[in-house]
Formats: sequence, structure tokens, C-alpha cells
Amino acid sequence: MSSMTKERMQKALEQEKVISAEDHEKVRGLAALVKSPRSFIFKDPDYYGMEGWYDLTIPSDDGIPLEAWYIPAKGGESNKLVIFNHALPMCRAGFPGHFGAPWNGLDDVEIDFVLQYKHLTDAGYNVLTYDFRNHGQSGAANGGVCGIGQWEWRDCVGIKKYVDAHPTMSKMKVALFSQCLGGISQYAAITKQPALFENVLCMCSPLVPNMTTIYQAFSELQGISQYQELIDLELLKLGGFPAAEMGGAIWAPNVKMPVLMWQVLEDAWTKNPEDGQKTFDLLASKEKELVWIEGTTRRFKDGYNWFGRTPEKVLSFLAKYMD
Repeated sequence: MSSMTKERMQKALEQEKVISAEDHEKVRGLAALVKSPRSFIFKDPDYYGMEGWYDLTIPSDDGIPLEAWYIPAKGGESNKLVIFNHALPMCRAGFPGHFGAPWNGLDDVEIDFVLQYKHLTDAGYNVLTYDFRNHGQSGAANGGVCGIGQWEWRDCVGIKKYVDAHPTMSKMKVALFSQCLGGISQYAAITKQPALFENVLCMCSPLVPNMTTIYQAFSELQGISQYQELIDLELLKLGGFPAAEMGGAIWAPNVKMPVLMWQVLEDAWTKNPEDGQKTFDLLASKEKELVWIEGTTRRFKDGYNWFGRTPEKVLSFLAKYMD
């Protein structure tokens, strides 16, 4: 699927005729979220003194080269592996909003995933983390457009196939840490190749969104909320997908493993806690928990950094299913 209904397309074409040039530019800017500037590798595991890590290049299921790090547990490789999937428009290092333009246009903060790897390796987990296609240092594909899971699920599949074929990783207990784009992509991968993920013991799944809600919230901020159909048309023109085809709720009913999810209650990116609740409720997992981060509206600053600042909940969850 990558099309609009006849009715939505007709409405988009009508909107295109009457929209002002200024508002049309705003619409195009919102659609361009799926073609955001690449975040760069601004720190690596050496920054926190992690030892024994090394670079990998792993093919996606459709052959796109994915640049990765393997970081063994502190004190030596263990029998437990966490596969870490990042968010849009980040990379395996995190998000360099503190470096200024163009990244601070989304938020002017640092998101530090490398610190999160340290929490994991200190707790006895090996970590395999990588850049999705069109992110970080990984290969370009699909015209540089992010499909918010519609293509990136192939990256999740390629990484898991690599693990399953590896002489030592294939013998490890496996957990997933799949957030935002990474969560949607992981849900899609589980849906499309369920047998591949049957041996995964649990998943941390932070901040998984549905793009219809994000576009609604962003367009309201800019006074163009009446143009949802035109946003979809601009997404198609970029070579992407309508908003309704990019979201965790589409694939969530096929996720059955234990899940720990967290969301920002008053998230300025969604303005709708019911969106996160809906995706969580659709998960088929018998054992699942949703943590609400309160007292902030900042998805980037306080949502993606939550594990880095307060690792106890996540480590307790992983220990329950991995030890």
C-alpha cells in the first residue's frame, strides 16, 4: 500500500488549488519530516570507556548496508544480547540537536544512546546497535525517504538474520529495544516474518507513534490542520506513504512477546495520550506495561533520554525475562 483513497485524493487536489503559497510551504515542510537531515555519529562507546566493541556492516534483507556496533558486556561477552533500534531522525549515537542547525529545528537537545548502551553493558548485556537505512552512516535507499516502517522492517529482519547466523550471537538470549521508527519497523518485521522473532524473550518499546497523530498535532501548531489530505499528497510526491500507513497501531496486534512501553503523557509531538494508549492496547502481548512520563511535553529531551537518566525500570524488566 502506498496510495490514497479516491475521496482523499480528490480533496487533496481541491486543497492544492486554494491553499496559499505560505501555507503550502508549511505543508511541504511537514511532509519533509520523512526526509530529515541525517544525524551524525557524534560519540561512540569509547566516550564512556566501553571496551572490546567493534564496527560491523550488516546487510538489510534487501541488501542495503547497515553500519553497526557490537559492544560486549562489561568484563567480557555474556550470553545475553540486546538489539537496539533507534528513532527518526536519529542514529545509533543518538540525536545531535545540541550541535545546532539543522538538527535543532526539531529540538535543541542531545539524545545520548551511547550512555544507554553503557547501562546495558554494565548490567551484563551485549549490545548490537545500528543505523537504519537513510540514517547515520548506513546506505541510502528509497530515494532517501523514510517509510516509517514500510521499508525499514527489512533492516530489522536483516539484523536478526545476521544474529541467527553468527557463531556466538546465535547462541545468546535475545531482547529488543525498539523505539519510535525502530518500534514501528520492528512490529512490521514481526508481522511479516513472525518465525524469525519467535525466540525473542522481550522488547522495550518506547515512544512508538502513529504518524496521523503527529501530523495532526504539528499542523495544528502551524494553523494548517485542515490540510491533512494535502499532507498525504505531498508525502506521496516525495515517494513515501500516506500518514495512515505509517504507525505502530497497524502492526501491533501481531506482537506477542512481553513488552515494556513508555510514552510522554503531554507529548507536544502528539498532543494525544490516547494515541500511545491505543497502540499499547493493540499489542497482543499477555505481559505488557505502559509507563507514562509526566511533568514534561518534550518528547526528545525527556522521552528518549528517560532510560539514560533512570535505567532501573528497564533493567528490572530485562532481568525478569533474560536472567
